[in-house]
Amino acid sequence: MSRHTPTDARILSLSPRIDLLPILHGSGDIAQEVRETLIGTRYDCLAVPLPPSVERSVEQAVDLLPEISMIVLPEATQEGNASVSLIPIDPCQAVIMGIRVAMGESIPRAYIDREVARFEPIPFIGPDPYAVKSVSLPMLAAATLPALTMPPLGSQQDRRIKWMAFRLHELELDHASILCLCHMTDWPWLRAAYHSNAPYERPESTAGRPVRCRVTRDSLYFALGELPFLTELYERRRETLHSDWNLALDGVKELLIETRTRWIEHHRAEGASIPDWVTPQILQVILQYVRNLTLLERRLTPSLYTLVLAAKQTAGDDFAVMLLKTAKSYRYQDDRTVSHLDSITVGLHGVELPDGTIAAATNRLQGPPLVWRELSLKPKPDRKTSRRWSHLWNPQRQCSWPPEDQRIESFNTHVRAQASALIGADLAKTEKFTTSMKDGLDLRESLRRWLGGNRSAGSPSGSALSSLPRMDLYVREIPPARGNVEVVIFLFDTPADPLTYSWQATWFAEHQEESTLCFYATPFANDMVGPGIAQSRYGGAFFMFPPRPIPDIWSDPLLAFATTLEERLIAAAAVHTRETHIALVTPVSPRASWRRIAKQFGRTLVPIPLSRFSSQTLDRLRRFHVLNGHEIRSYAAKFIR
Repeated sequence: MSRHTPTDARILSLSPRIDLLPILHGSGDIAQEVRETLIGTRYDCLAVPLPPSVERSVEQAVDLLPEISMIVLPEATQEGNASVSLIPIDPCQAVIMGIRVAMGESIPRAYIDREVARFEPIPFIGPDPYAVKSVSLPMLAAATLPALTMPPLGSQQDRRIKWMAFRLHELELDHASILCLCHMTDWPWLRAAYHSNAPYERPESTAGRPVRCRVTRDSLYFALGELPFLTELYERRRETLHSDWNLALDGVKELLIETRTRWIEHHRAEGASIPDWVTPQILQVILQYVRNLTLLERRLTPSLYTLVLAAKQTAGDDFAVMLLKTAKSYRYQDDRTVSHLDSITVGLHGVELPDGTIAAATNRLQGPPLVWRELSLKPKPDRKTSRRWSHLWNPQRQCSWPPEDQRIESFNTHVRAQASALIGADLAKTEKFTTSMKDGLDLRESLRRWLGGNRSAGSPSGSALSSLPRMDLYVREIPPARGNVEVVIFLFDTPADPLTYSWQATWFAEHQEESTLCFYATPFANDMVGPGIAQSRYGGAFFMFPPRPIPDIWSDPLLAFATTLEERLIAAAAVHTRETHIALVTPVSPRASWRRIAKQFGRTLVPIPLSRFSSQTLDRLRRFHVLNGHEIRSYAAKFIR
C-alpha cells in the first residue's frame, strides 16, 4: 500500500511506470522518507542521480557501512590546480540510503546521471528537512517551486537533466515500476524534459577512474551531512531495530546527555571532589536556549554552532569544548584499523589526497552550504605544551589573577554577612504582640502556644467557634549582633587528602580591599594552562579581613598540634582572629575536634552548610590561577577560561 495521498501521488507520478521523489542531500529525515517509500511500495528499479562510472565503487562502499568512505572522481585541472569531485558514502544521505535499501531488497539500481569532466555544484538553500515530519515530502517539494529558477539553456544542469530524462525513457522499456531520486532543484525541469522528449547530449569523457578512500576520523564532520554523533545514533538504532523517526531532535538530547557523561568523567579524573553541577535542570536551560537561537535563525533543527554557543554561555567553555568533541565523534571510524584503502582528509572546500596533494573538492551530494562561523573557546592545552610551559616556570615569582580575587572577595563578604546574621539569630527573643511587630511575626511560637490559650469570651454558647482556643500572636526581636566576623574558613573537601592538596601557602593582600589568605590546594605545576599561567583547586582556605600580616601558618610551630589540614586552618584562624566568632563553611557538620580547638582559644564556630551555595558557583570559586609574575596579567585573559 502506498504511504502517499492521492495529491502526493499526482505530484510524484512522472508516468504510469515512474515515480519521481525529490530529495535534499545530507539529511537523515529525507533518508528516512526514501527508505519508507522503497519499503512501502513495490518497485522493480531504483534510478539514482549518480553517473554509471561510480556504480561498482559506490556499492562496494555501501557494503562496508557503517564505516564511512568517499568516492573520489578526478577532474580536469584548471590553472594547474588539482580538482576532484566527491561522493560521500554516508548512511544519512538519501541517495546512499536508497542504494542501501535497494541492495538489501534486491531491487535493481540504475545510475542515470550524465558523465561530466568537471562537476558544477548548484548552490541551494532549501527548507529545513525536519518539515517532512508534518508535511509530506511531495508537498514540501511543491511548496519550493516558487523559489526554484529554471537552469539556463545549455548549462551543465540543463544537459544533465535532459540526459536523465532520456535514461528514464530507456528504463521504462524494461521495468514496470521505477522510483527515481532527484534533487529538489531538478525535479520540475526533469518532469518537463521527460514529457517534452527534450534533445540530449552524449556524456563527456572523464579525467580518470573513481577511487574509493577512507575518511580520517577527524574530518568526518566535513564529509557527513548530519553531525557524526547523530549519524552514529542512526546506525545504532539500525543495529538494535529501534525507531529513529524523531532522531533529529531526540539525538540532540542524547548528545547533551553523552556530553555531560564525558564531562563528569573528565572532571572526576582531575579530582573526585569536584561537584557535578551540570544538572538536568542546566541541560533543560541549554535546550530552551538552543530552541530560541534556532528559531532566530529560522530553522527547525539546531546547527552545531548553535549547540556549542548555548553550551558555552550556559555551562562554560569546558562543557562547550566537550560537546564539540562529542558531536564530532563516530565510533565506527577508527584510524588505527588496518585497511587496504588509502585515507583522505576532507575540508570545507578541499581535500588532502593520499599522496599529500591538496585538491579543490566539490561534493556531489552537498547538503546545506557550510560556512565558517567564529566562536571563542579556550580549550585545555595538550600535555606536551603544558609540560614545556612548566619547565619555563620561575619558582621565585607568584601572584594571583585580579578578576578571580574580586570574585572570591565578593563571595567572602557575602558569607561574612550571613555569619553575622546567624550570630544575631542566636540572641533572638520572642514576646507576645502588644503594639509593635518588632522584627516580624514568630509564626512557629504563635502556633505552638495556640492550644494553651483561653476560649473566646464573646462566642455564643454551642457554636463551633466556642470550641476553638483564642490565638495570641508572638513577635521576634533580634538584638544587634555583638562583635564581628573577621575570619571565614572554607572547607571544600573533607576529609582533605594531604597527597592531593600538597601545596600549602599563605598569601598576603596586595591592597586593603583584599584579605590575608591561607590555603591548601592542588599543586599548580601539574596544570599549566598558558605560558606563565597555572591552575589550581582549593581544598580549603581561610580569609582574614581586614588584612594584616601573620606568620606562615604551615610552618608555625605554635600550630604543630594540628594533625589534619582542616585542624591547621581552624587553629590558625582561632589564634590570629581578634573576634570571638569564626565563620566555618563546610560540607559536613563541624566535628568535635574542631570545636575543641576553637574553644581552646576562646572562639566560637559559626557553621554554614556548603550546600547553601550553588555547585556551579563553588566550582568556579575553587578553581584559581597562579601567574608567574605581575607582567603575566597583561595577557592572562587569553588563556584563562
